[in-house]
Amino acid sequence: MKKYILKRLLQFIPLIIGMTFISFLIIQMAPGDYFSKLKMNPEISQKTIEEMRKSFGLDKPVVVQYFYWLKNILTFNMGTSFSYHIPVSFLIKQKLKNTLALSLFSIFMTWLISIPLGIFAAIKNGRWQEKVLSFLAYVGISIPSFFIAMLLVFFFAKHPVLPIGGTRSLFVYKSTWQIFFDYLKHLLVPGMALTLAGIGSLYRLMKNNFLQAINSPYVITARAKGLPEYKVYYKHALRNAINPMITIFGYELSGILSGAALVEIITGWPGMGRLILEAVLSQDLYLVMASLLIGGILLIAGNLIADILIAFADPRVRLR
Repeated sequence: MKKYILKRLLQFIPLIIGMTFISFLIIQMAPGDYFSKLKMNPEISQKTIEEMRKSFGLDKPVVVQYFYWLKNILTFNMGTSFSYHIPVSFLIKQKLKNTLALSLFSIFMTWLISIPLGIFAAIKNGRWQEKVLSFLAYVGISIPSFFIAMLLVFFFAKHPVLPIGGTRSLFVYKSTWQIFFDYLKHLLVPGMALTLAGIGSLYRLMKNNFLQAINSPYVITARAKGLPEYKVYYKHALRNAINPMITIFGYELSGILSGAALVEIITGWPGMGRLILEAVLSQDLYLVMASLLIGGILLIAGNLIADILIAFADPRVRLR
């Protein structure tokens, strides 16, 4: 297993380099840059703008700029933000923890609700319970997460049961538990939006996988041997139905940044979503590249974790 993990990590190094290089070229192909907009300000001279561009290394060819950036990344230096004039790593450190908290919370809640509902619907296939759940799932799939977020913001603005925007209230805290529960209260509105948007598709996949598993020959054989129904479902069918879902879990983990961005902006959650949007609009090169790099690392981590979980869940993968 150790050799397998090391091999996968080594394979991802050229993938990250290729992804960041292509992204760097595409960003640089956009007309102008951050400093071009400063020319519209009569108080800033052309000489000052050129000196600022030179200080950030933007006077060199694009390929040279990329290798300078890559060299700095290898020394854990993500550069300085053009807009904020502070290190990019400091900006991301402030926002990334909130995005990770929101995304991991929504993934956990989505799986906690979808998997049992999918199993229940497969067992009750064709009955009214399954039809009601399938109808609700189709409704959930049809409504995008940002629209659900808008509905939740509208509802809780009229009925202030849960706070909207920010990560903490204005009152003074007395203990760590109060800070934690207040943070969790602020997390619930964006977390509910992402959870409600994700339940439908995951539920349908689990239901279809479980239906296929319980109609397989090995399940029929287990029933013929006289095994109790709960053992047939949870010892034989579930283990085989859950394998394809593990791969989906890896992709969900890798899509943390992109999946939560719109919901963060609508609900006022101070995560990476608004920061990335502002960076793209202002052509803040190093901030955009740092966001892409983190997205690539999450993609690698998600796929690697999915492969490891499949290996633990399926003995056939371990033997191969």
